[in-house]
Amino acid sequence: MVSAENAVEPPRPSVAEVGDELAAHVRALAGPDAVPRPEQIAAVEAVVANRQRTLLVARTGFGKSAVYFSATRMLRDRGWGPTVVVSPLLALMRDQVAAAERLGLAAETINSSNLDRWGEIESRINADEIDLLLISPERLANQGFRERVFDALIGQAFALVCDEAHCISDWGHDFRPDYLRLRELIAGLPAWTPVLATTATANARVTADVAAQLGDDTLVLRTSLDRASLHLSVVDLATDAERLAWLAEALPELEGSGIIYCLTVAQAEVTAAWLRERGYPVAAYTGATEAEHRPALEAGLRGNELKALVATSALGMGFDKGDLAFCVHLGLPPSPVAYYQQVGRAGRAIDRAAVIAVPRPVEDAAVWRWFEQVSLPPESTCREVLDQLHATTPTSIAVLETSVNLGRTRLNTLLSILDVAGAVERTKGGWILGRPWSYDHDKAERLRALRRVESDEMLAFGALDGCRLRYLRERLDDAEAADCGRCDRCRGEVVETVLNPALVAAAQTLLRGEDVIVEPRRQWPTGLDEPKGKIGPPDRAEPGRALCRLGDGGWDSVVTALMAAEEAGETSLELSEEFLRSIAGVLKRWPWEARPTWICPVPSRRRPLLLDRVCTHLGALGKLPVHPALTRVDDARGWQADQANSAHQVANVWGAFAVDAAALPAPALASGPVLLIDDEIDSRWTMTVAAHLLRAAGTGAVLPFALRTR
Repeated sequence: MVSAENAVEPPRPSVAEVGDELAAHVRALAGPDAVPRPEQIAAVEAVVANRQRTLLVARTGFGKSAVYFSATRMLRDRGWGPTVVVSPLLALMRDQVAAAERLGLAAETINSSNLDRWGEIESRINADEIDLLLISPERLANQGFRERVFDALIGQAFALVCDEAHCISDWGHDFRPDYLRLRELIAGLPAWTPVLATTATANARVTADVAAQLGDDTLVLRTSLDRASLHLSVVDLATDAERLAWLAEALPELEGSGIIYCLTVAQAEVTAAWLRERGYPVAAYTGATEAEHRPALEAGLRGNELKALVATSALGMGFDKGDLAFCVHLGLPPSPVAYYQQVGRAGRAIDRAAVIAVPRPVEDAAVWRWFEQVSLPPESTCREVLDQLHATTPTSIAVLETSVNLGRTRLNTLLSILDVAGAVERTKGGWILGRPWSYDHDKAERLRALRRVESDEMLAFGALDGCRLRYLRERLDDAEAADCGRCDRCRGEVVETVLNPALVAAAQTLLRGEDVIVEPRRQWPTGLDEPKGKIGPPDRAEPGRALCRLGDGGWDSVVTALMAAEEAGETSLELSEEFLRSIAGVLKRWPWEARPTWICPVPSRRRPLLLDRVCTHLGALGKLPVHPALTRVDDARGWQADQANSAHQVANVWGAFAVDAAALPAPALASGPVLLIDDEIDSRWTMTVAAHLLRAAGTGAVLPFALRTR
């Protein structure tokens, strides 16, 4: 970091000037009748007039961005350099760039979506042509960016803003490791540098953590977290079919447009498809939505061309629509803080917004457990990473995956945490060791305990006897929390749930009739000695099918019950006619080029009886012989479900199976397509290896089918 000792502080506005100028700026941003809130005045005074580092914790829709827009305008008018805003989401950056222009600010963003403009924007920064620069926290991890941009800025006076500052805290629900680099950045700035952090979702613990990152004398301004426009209620339904049926009838009764939140990509896509079939203009918006398509979807909702976006948390902090009239949750996020953050999208500039929770207690808890596992790697995993690194020779992610049992996303997150702590260092070609590091066991256990408390609080939310908004505000340590008088509990109301049986049946048909396509793997993982390279058509499986997805609300509950029964020792598994007809329906709709001529089961260690029953019934139904040509030759391998990345998953099954030539059908039959059946597909590597072995033994096309996929 370049020293800022030679930077000279330009003039600042006085306290009196702040009030007048802020009032004018708020009118420009929000309309001729708008007036600044007292907390907005206090925050701008603290930051630009009193040289005080400030944390502003204010409810969603409060107008936190107006604080730093106005501060930027005041400082730029007095000869200051640009304001740098560290912001976590692209959608948030897009909104802020557009809003800043209403105040005459030249705003730009440097992020992964505009790589082709980085050079131009950096040149404009050096030419002092940019008033407001928005960057992601991950940009702070890039040494080249820090040198090019911050070396140019530190020679002059500039302001620093951390938006959505709860992401700084590893107690926060959206922790981003690279936010922790702000401490180092702030430490290198002159004490008079304006520094502001803002968030809507920080309880007392997170607030204290963030304030400590900014400095010992940080001023904390907290506002009430009440939102007078929000009317909270809960709809308690037993199955996903009932939930979809209710939603189809409730949606036209909800005024305006809104967001329907789901926990998973698959659930969002199925829900959007269901509503579109009923004639509603909706679209799915998830982590799988291509970046170039997201602005058009956001614009469609803003312009009320869409009734709703059916979204995961991918549409969260970054989306701002003042007249968003409803927010429905089909399943709840893992903490009250995250829930408050999401429902805060609604009712920002209107008098009334409906906030409806439709809990899925069993399914929700399963997803929450997965979130906890992802966010808290144990010490042994951290040590595995460090043991594979060297002091001078870089190790690539692909090589690390062969030794460390973590998926790519989790591995990158862990490396970012270790990088911020100085234990590792990113360099050309991969990662190298940094300084000695120790695992904080006490902190990790406190975080695990906190996650469990938060999930228990969300399970309790649906069954509350008291005010729902007060409950959320108390979880966020709002000292002014009181009964809202508006929620279903305060008003003694129950949301109507008389369902149309035909709609419930149609929803069940959708949930149990969706063709789940399983795409084949086409490339072996890098970093392995064997196998390696591409998987060509002669060696790979064809696109396969599954009866259901984990947690899909359709056949998953039946499949789960059958699996659990066998694992509990039951020996008389009964497969219902409806269940078998549904499997047959999947196969009947399968547009294969040539019908399979025989069936081969994948050897199962946990559920051999279930697999045998399915293969036997399908064989009888389709007049296909069953030949157990695949055998397990190594029973000492770990469970495939415990392997977290492709390299480990392939290593765990490579060499574990073989083809028993004596069990193959006659060559004329074996050379035809084979229906390869397993109980569950997760990573697809078991099916990939099995297909590779069968094709090498001279079989025809391999058609994978499983009862369930994840």
